[in-house]
Amino acid sequence: MIKSSFVKTTWTLRPVNSYKNGTMLSVVIAAMLKPGYLRGFCCFLSFSPNSLFGMGNPLLDIIAVVDKDLLDKYTLKANDVILAEDKHKALFDELVKKFKVEYHAGGATQNSIKVAQWMIQEPHNVGTFFGCIGKDKFGEILKQKAEEAHIDAHYYEQDEEPTGTCAACITGDNRSLVANLAAANCYKKDKHLDLEENWKLVEKAKVYYIAEAATFAKEQDFETKDIKEIAKKAQALPKVNTKRQRIVVLTQGKEETVMALGDKIDTFPVLKIDPKDIVDTNGAGDAFVGGFLSELVQEKPLDQCVKAAHYSANVIIRRVGCTFPEKPDFN
Repeated sequence: MIKSSFVKTTWTLRPVNSYKNGTMLSVVIAAMLKPGYLRGFCCFLSFSPNSLFGMGNPLLDIIAVVDKDLLDKYTLKANDVILAEDKHKALFDELVKKFKVEYHAGGATQNSIKVAQWMIQEPHNVGTFFGCIGKDKFGEILKQKAEEAHIDAHYYEQDEEPTGTCAACITGDNRSLVANLAAANCYKKDKHLDLEENWKLVEKAKVYYIAEAATFAKEQDFETKDIKEIAKKAQALPKVNTKRQRIVVLTQGKEETVMALGDKIDTFPVLKIDPKDIVDTNGAGDAFVGGFLSELVQEKPLDQCVKAAHYSANVIIRRVGCTFPEKPDFN
């Protein structure tokens, strides 16, 4: 039985920006489930709907090709990623009114669950997702888009804040991203997670993924810039469940991926891609996670998980946003 002291997670699986030397990192830490704790993600036996559980900040991605006048109006740089300020609040409705937009279910964790489902294809609803949205039109669109992506999304809906959104303003080869977290920050554990019908979905899952944005190595006070050494130090951190070894995976953009398990360090070259084929790298980390989870939930070997992660990221960076073709070409 899993006790509902849920949000006591300490491990992360997210791209980590701005480690001391600016290297892009993703930290993947796998650990067994201990009563009262969900740490990173953990693997058990079967593969069926609701086998994968994710919890994070849901956003509705709103993508549009815009003109320079819009960027100037909201003082946006052509190629940037920012959090929305008060002066940006009207941007999202203006995009919808004045430009042709595409909507996608977004937010880091939801992206990863979405990519995992795309990689798996069948059955649908392998991934369950919890997060908070507003009772508004963008919330309704987000629910529709999550359903179209075959995610079993169960949102906590409240009316104090609007649904979180991320505007992707495209000009030529540039993308200016503006995220308004809004309702995504308003999740209430006691009003949603602790409800019996929702907790049953948590108990049903075999693999768990919870993200938080953190500069992992810096926060852990690792006094090294060497990626392999960081992996070793992360793998050796204290662990509640000693029956299962922690696995640490670090990505570093186009450079090799590093995995630490016990005293062993393995490296995996990323898939080659012509720079001219790279369209948008913002969803690469989320896609890497999604690909990894898609194999982990099927109890595939870890090297196969990394292979799927590299494939997913390679597909996503060729497209705008965290989007993908109808079916993957992976085996």
